[in-house]
Amino acid sequence: MKIFTFNVNGVRAAIKKGLIEWLAEEKPDILCLQEIKLSETELVEDQFKDLGFNCYWYPAKKRGYSGVAILTRVKPELIEYGIDIEQFDFEGRVITAHFKSFSLICAYFPSGTTGSIRQDLKMEFLVEMERYISKVQTKTKNIVLCGDVNICHTEIDIHNPKSNKNSSGFLPEERAWVGSFLDLGFIDTFRQFNKDPHHYTWWSYRAGSRGKNLGWRIDYLFASKEMEDKLMHAQIHPEINMSDHCPVSLELKD
Repeated sequence: MKIFTFNVNGVRAAIKKGLIEWLAEEKPDILCLQEIKLSETELVEDQFKDLGFNCYWYPAKKRGYSGVAILTRVKPELIEYGIDIEQFDFEGRVITAHFKSFSLICAYFPSGTTGSIRQDLKMEFLVEMERYISKVQTKTKNIVLCGDVNICHTEIDIHNPKSNKNSSGFLPEERAWVGSFLDLGFIDTFRQFNKDPHHYTWWSYRAGSRGKNLGWRIDYLFASKEMEDKLMHAQIHPEINMSDHCPVSLELKD
């Protein structure tokens, strides 16, 4: 099974840049999207259905903002929308698909780059996500959490750790959350297969950052340790240029 996560920064914009054609060629079993930025998902759904996907959308109440989706060829047993916290569910932050052998959480973590209020909200979201994941763990120990986490965990996950040490997305308390989350029994699947620096998933549109590979690794596929023997391969795909992010993939044994 091949799972992709991708912050598309607007699903219609990504479609115009070749998303459907790429999916037809890549043929993922599951595609998790963040920042779909679309409330009228019926406008694009048929294009994904034609590729064999069952489509589950969770747009934000605010138009043209945030939103997540799970598109899957394997029909889930249950879909859960949100985490029962109104301020985060209003923004369409989390959708969960429960399959027979594992549960998949697709999440778009808030960014704190616009000021202290949003940074405080981001830190609150981290607490609530940990609670939500613990709730899912009562149903199954096999969990994949994927999406745009908006945090670089270690110094090799960001192009300039010294100048960004006080930047949202690389603050000590944010990085500590990722560490504590992994300590709950999760694996950063990309790092399971690749320990090298200079692998990023997001680049600023400014100053030719992508061409210079001045990026941040903020998009992840985490898997619970109970699934470790099913992990086959994990990869970042910087060559796919439809957004300021690129896709990340994980292959699981059946």
